[in-house]
Amino acid sequence: MGACCERHTVRSGEEKKELTTRLNRIAGQVGGIGRMVEEDRYCGDILMQLAAIDKSIKSLAALVLERHMNSCLIEDVKAGDLSSVEEVVGLFKRFF
Repeated sequence: MGACCERHTVRSGEEKKELTTRLNRIAGQVGGIGRMVEEDRYCGDILMQLAAIDKSIKSLAALVLERHMNSCLIEDVKAGDLSSVEEVVGLFKRFF
């Protein structure tokens, strides 16, 4: 897991690869919807794909938040800086 320092997170090569793979998959889904619109595909089919993208983004956000809590948040709390707790509360409100 990465360590936060001055709002910077160092990630392992494996973690970067996993996040990049998920982001590329989401980008592909978005591109697919663009093609569906160009091809005048049925609205219901497009909405199903939008729901899949929404789920993919929420899953990715949950993963990043989990890792943030297990690295950055813990390090900050150990150092006596509780401002990250408020940040995480705000992130939960925004994403979930």
